[in-house]
Amino acid sequence: MKELWHQAGERLINISGIVAFFLLWEILPDIGVIDAQFIPPFSEVVKAIIKLLGNGELFIHVAASLQRTFLGLIFAIALAIPAGFLLGGVFPNLSRHVRPLLRLLGQINAFSLFPIFILFFGIGEIAKVSIIFWSTIWPVLFTTIAGVQQIDPLYIKSARSVGAGRLTIFTKVLLPGSAPVIFTGIRTGASHAFLMLIAAEMIGASAGLGWVVHNSSMNFVIPRLFAATIVIALLGMAINYFIYWLEENLLEWKR
Repeated sequence: MKELWHQAGERLINISGIVAFFLLWEILPDIGVIDAQFIPPFSEVVKAIIKLLGNGELFIHVAASLQRTFLGLIFAIALAIPAGFLLGGVFPNLSRHVRPLLRLLGQINAFSLFPIFILFFGIGEIAKVSIIFWSTIWPVLFTTIAGVQQIDPLYIKSARSVGAGRLTIFTKVLLPGSAPVIFTGIRTGASHAFLMLIAAEMIGASAGLGWVVHNSSMNFVIPRLFAATIVIALLGMAINYFIYWLEENLLEWKR
């Protein structure tokens, strides 16, 4: 019984900051400490979310945003992981030469590349996916390289000593050994994807949570703006937890 009370107390402590934040969000605009015209009470935001749910509009925007996010993330993973294994395991000397260049490219914010994406891809879906792709590929690539290079060479020598071929070494040593670090990069990439979602959907979009944020700010519909922002945050958290769950179930040997 004491253990149950202890666990309940720990959970209350964990969520106390969130509860306090939303309580202050509700109370401060009501008592005039914060201008409700710019930051409405949290209850108004909840009403806006319910309205978006009620008319089905929210599902359309969520579907559009998730499609763009997943496409950008999947393309980034499909390119970054093989490139990371090549640079980290097959061509380590080449990796040392090109890493400064890759670091430089990784520091270029996708915001600054908007004109280039529009120039090459127009204002259609390809430009939006490309922005998300650019912002997510670098954390996946860098963590893949680091994950491969952190594997103890003794494991590879031991596998070779018992006659393991390259494919066996890859599937039994390199891939399992680097997988936890790669998943960390994928989670970081997913976080970056949602950070760039609003910016990506400002380019000629007619649907998406980022479009809702942009459209609401232009028309000064502040509760709707905050509603879309909260949904974006919740979706980002959900995807992060999903990737973590996937890692725990695929990498059972970690236990």
